[in-house]
Amino acid sequence: MKRKVFALLPAFIALFVGGSLLAHHSPSAIFDMKKPVAIKGTLTKVDWVNPHIVILLDSKGANATENWKFESNPPSWFKHVDLSRADFAKFLGQEVTVGGVRAVDGSFYGYMTKFTAPDGTAIELDLSGAVGAEGKK
Repeated sequence: MKRKVFALLPAFIALFVGGSLLAHHSPSAIFDMKKPVAIKGTLTKVDWVNPHIVILLDSKGANATENWKFESNPPSWFKHVDLSRADFAKFLGQEVTVGGVRAVDGSFYGYMTKFTAPDGTAIELDLSGAVGAEGKK
């Protein structure tokens, strides 16, 4: 009986590990890396959850308010570069600018590569994963 269990163990490991590896995606699978956007609006929510943080903002469109959703790197990545949810959440209710690339489908959805606070302080990510902050630490 033990032999059968050990024989099936590699198959179970391959099934579970393989599935999670396929679940992760490159930003270019969803976002058009040739469609940069810079959206100015009121920061309404900061979700600090895996697999990616999410920033929500309301922007004044031509005819109505546009509810934008931007995702970015995972919380662990931001922690590694000494940034926390509080660094973004302190601007809730204030006008900020989020730069990034737009979703392939043209919706109000994007991948954040730059966050500019009301005072002009910017946190910028390049697509290689590096981060730079003007006026931050």
